[in-house]
This record gives sequence, structure tokens and C-alpha cells, in this order.
Amino acid sequence: MRPIVGGTGVDQQTRCAHWSSEVDVVAIRFCCCGAFYACHTCHQEAADHPAEVWPRDRFDEQAILCGVCGSTLSIADYLTVTACPSCAAPFNPRCALHAHLYFEVPTS
Repeated sequence: MRPIVGGTGVDQQTRCAHWSSEVDVVAIRFCCCGAFYACHTCHQEAADHPAEVWPRDRFDEQAILCGVCGSTLSIADYLTVTACPSCAAPFNPRCALHAHLYFEVPTS
């Protein structure tokens, strides 16, 4: 069964009021609460707590939802692909600019 995705104006493929292009089809299960949200702003608007990033030692967890086919990916897999491994739906490459909001990333 497909998980519920929280957020503002979330459509059937997990696009939201903040990110709604053709390739914005990824939802993220937040480490702090275990709930899926369409984006960090959706979490900020709806949750009663601050977001926490996923630590590197938990990147094997299935925390990414493809909004097109409903399959889940581990964080480690998601960080290495540009499209869903199950249905080939392209993911927004610009999401990498916001990775630090979701995942522990190396600091330069």
C-alpha cells in the first residue's frame, strides 16, 4: 500500500505547492517522525517539530518514495540515481541542491 504523503497541495505523484514541475515526483520519509512529506517546506508547515536529517549510518533505510510508481528506495540508492530504478521516471536533478536539508552530507 502506498504511504500517505503530507504537504500542501500534494498531488497523486507527490508534487506539492512548493515543487510542482514534471520531475518533482519524490517524497521523503523524515528521520525525525517517520512520515513522508513532499518537501522540507511541507514538513515545516505541517509538523509540530523541527526536521532532522538522516545520519549517514542510516542511508540504507527505505526513505524515498517515487511518486510515479509508488516504489521506495534507500537513501544510498537515491543519491546515486537520476531516475526511478523501478519505472524510469526522471527525478529532479536540482534536488541535490537541497540534500543537506534531508541527509547528513560532508561539509567542505
